[in-house]
Amino acid sequence: MAAHPFTIPNFRAYFLARLATTLAQMAMVIVIGWQVYDLAREMMSVKAASFQLGLIGVAQFLPLLALTLFAGWVADRIDRRWIARASVALEAACAFTLAWTTYNGTVTLGILFTVAALLGVARAFASPALQALSPNLVPSDVLPTAIAISSIAWQTGSVIGPAMGGYLYAAAQWLPYAVSAGLFTFAFIMLLLITPVRRSQIARRNPWAQMIDGLAYVRRNKLVLGAISLDLFAVLLGGATAMLPVYARDILHIGADGLGHLRAAPALGAVTTALIFAWKPLRTNVGVKMLLGVATFGVATVVFGLSAILTTPIFGAAATGSDFAPAAIVSLAALFVLGAADMVSVYVRQTLIQLYTPDDMRGRVGAVSTLFISGSNEMGEAESGFLAALIGPVAAVVAGGVGAILVTAAWARLFPQLRHARTFDPPETLEFTEPEEKAA
Repeated sequence: MAAHPFTIPNFRAYFLARLATTLAQMAMVIVIGWQVYDLAREMMSVKAASFQLGLIGVAQFLPLLALTLFAGWVADRIDRRWIARASVALEAACAFTLAWTTYNGTVTLGILFTVAALLGVARAFASPALQALSPNLVPSDVLPTAIAISSIAWQTGSVIGPAMGGYLYAAAQWLPYAVSAGLFTFAFIMLLLITPVRRSQIARRNPWAQMIDGLAYVRRNKLVLGAISLDLFAVLLGGATAMLPVYARDILHIGADGLGHLRAAPALGAVTTALIFAWKPLRTNVGVKMLLGVATFGVATVVFGLSAILTTPIFGAAATGSDFAPAAIVSLAALFVLGAADMVSVYVRQTLIQLYTPDDMRGRVGAVSTLFISGSNEMGEAESGFLAALIGPVAAVVAGGVGAILVTAAWARLFPQLRHARTFDPPETLEFTEPEEKAA
């Protein structure tokens, strides 16, 4: 009988480190977004302030775009534990900076954008290193369970982190950053406890050519390409979470505390799904279930976008204005379903990437995956912010949800490998033949 991942000390330390970093990251993200929108609204209209939220997404994504190939190559060349440790140390420094500047009243939009960019640098290196490290900590036969449990760490942090950030911010504006700094420090200590692990060594070739190998592998493996790109375009279009500050303040009128509830709802749906998968891993028709999950994500996004419009004709002014108003309840329910559906996609995608990628390629393929995922998240937020500035937040969210549904239908046709993926069983060999160097 295969060992449970929690019986492995290295995996326990990894799990705690990921939980702590996620708590801190989610608390900071929600508070940075709120501070940016709050500061901007003192000087600008709703649409102009929404544009600033879009710029925050760009600030986090551009470092990732610039560093992805290099970060993936580094993750396959250097001890992945130390890459993760250095990245978490940078995040801790960012948290300390915002705690101090917020405490003494010197925080500005410029500081917030600079820290957002530095957090993007940290994530560019941390994500491929941690993704590639995870399979080295457990036997391959328990990897799907380990991925589900790792997702629980992420989603639990996503549930608690935003609410924690909102409540701490309500108590004192500097407090969520101070707590995040402490959590990053704890995560750094946990990463120090992970002992050396055996992994494959990357061949010595031209570094630039090796960086490109990750893209080449993803392009050749149509199943992995379809899974990653589906998430990219669906979430890029359906980035409703970027509009949560707008909905909390100006549409649902539920304030900072309500913003924490809205941000936690999709993560609560996701962690519920992850718990189910940890208890009973997904084994059959995985590709079809991923497609259905993304389509459901799009439908839930549309319902969230229309929540106030759907309830106001029935309940009038009582439809908004409190956490228990009908519009808020519909919004929370839609976001819960959105998160649960997204978790199905995340679980299938991550498992396929880990099991269908050779170990000596996992850093570079993980970097490509991180770029796609961050492109769907940060650039999705940017797209939503910019589109909201043009057509309004409600229309932007609804259009994004419809777009996610259309992308799912298109990908089901363009990538039949997704429809035909029955199980997670990888092929017998996962070799990637590296091109020979051209003679000088």
